Amino acid sequence: YVEIGAGTCIDRATLGSTRIEEGVKLDNLIQIAHNVVIGENTVIAAQTGIAGSTKMGKNCMIGGQVGIIGHIDIADEVKIAAQSGIGHAIPEPGSILQGSPAIANRDFKRAYVNFVKLPDLKDRIVKIERQLRADQNT
Repeated sequence: YVEIGAGTCIDRATLGSTRIEEGVKLDNLIQIAHNVVIGENTVIAAQTGIAGSTKMGKNCMIGGQVGIIGHIDIADEVKIAAQSGIGHAIPEPGSILQGSPAIANRDFKRAYVNFVKLPDLKDRIVKIERQLRADQNT
């Protein structure tokens, strides 16, 4: 009861085993490295890569173009937004992450709002610095 999309590659383990558990759905063009374990009912979107010996919990949702380093554990019911980079274990069940490197989704959204404002903030700082210099010269 596993669905594997076209062009998906699941590497065979040299020692141990690579396991895709019941109910897993893998989209097209996914790379599952050696000794990876994907827990039951997890879904993974296209162009995701999971490096060797990663253990993913059950009922996880992984967006497209996600990269996950090897030798980490990911808890149950974790959600990872598209184009995220996972470089550390995710021990908290139900975590929602986004970004590269991935951080809590709530923090990512708050940071992104400020990121978009950076050009305006820079202009404001330059203007304030000019004013301060002008005030010092008078």
